[in-house]
Amino acid sequence: MQGASRASLAEAHERLVAAVADASAAATIGDELFAVAALLDGEPGLRRALADPTTPVNARAGLVRGLLGGRISRATLDLAVALASLRWSAPRDLPDTAEQLAVLATSAAAEAEGHLDDLEDELFRFGRIVSGEPELRSALSNPLLTAQRKRALLEALLAGKVTPTALRLITQAAVHPRGRSLDASLEEFARLAASWRQRLIALVRVATGLTGDQRERLTAALSATYGRDVHLNVVIDPAIVGGMSVQIGDEFIDGSVGSRLAQLRRRLAA
Repeated sequence: MQGASRASLAEAHERLVAAVADASAAATIGDELFAVAALLDGEPGLRRALADPTTPVNARAGLVRGLLGGRISRATLDLAVALASLRWSAPRDLPDTAEQLAVLATSAAAEAEGHLDDLEDELFRFGRIVSGEPELRSALSNPLLTAQRKRALLEALLAGKVTPTALRLITQAAVHPRGRSLDASLEEFARLAASWRQRLIALVRVATGLTGDQRERLTAALSATYGRDVHLNVVIDPAIVGGMSVQIGDEFIDGSVGSRLAQLRRRLAA
């Protein structure tokens, strides 16, 4: 997002933080904001009307109240009205913001239940499963497979194996991809879940698993380096050979033996 939309997203985030101070309402707000995002995705004329800066704010707010009043909770309605009252660089930024707020509200619900760490881990692990199972990824990404069948498939696969919050977000990613791959949606949802606590996600590749003490020391070192809490997603990768590689956002730290061997081979072949 750029310009006006970025400022509006920041303001909408602040309003969400205030709304989910009541932890019991967070899950409901998340579900309802996903529905608002789906409505805006499916109605381009509505998106344009709500993002039109030439239309008075009261008119835009009144349109939202007329459409959604009595159908969603008061807290979610207030957030939807706020979104319509803000300025946006492009109409598409409205449903994008509604979706982001929905994921954050769902993350707030997980935090209130003491499951935010589990949510981040489960989104990551399921993303890895999907990456390694082409048939499963194909089924969940198939536009011809109905939403009901995708929900049933995920329920059968994951019910009782992941937290209800993780199942909710995984199902959302599969049923409403919004033009993204399933892998990309899961990665984005995991990033947003981490951002709820202002944490960074570090993708760590190692040849063998880390011990609890190693994880704690690596987490502490990365947190001290970046000045923020860091959540580790660890991937076992035999190509690493020894050492590890760490990716945080666009920054890549490669301390693996495999990488050094590859560099040596390239030098010998030159």
